[in-house]
Amino acid sequence: MSVKYSKHFLNKLEDLLAETDYILRYERGNFNSGWCILKDTKIIIVNKYFATDGKINCLLDILKSIEVDKSRLSEKNQKLYYELAQTKLEL
Repeated sequence: MSVKYSKHFLNKLEDLLAETDYILRYERGNFNSGWCILKDTKIIIVNKYFATDGKINCLLDILKSIEVDKSRLSEKNQKLYYELAQTKLEL
């Protein structure tokens, strides 16, 4: 699967993350994007000033590094997740 750097693809990734245990937040600040666990709450924080391609790359890296309960995903998001799991990010 080739990664398309568009707002539509970003929305697909956000929809996939909405079905996980993680909360996705876009915040401003001078920090590296990533994910963290705060008081047993799983939160992914992404710099809101990143361009669309930066947000997509960050979310793809995070998706590859976290545990996702695939049984909780809808059928379309399971398909997307499995396609992304087999995709290597090429810069």
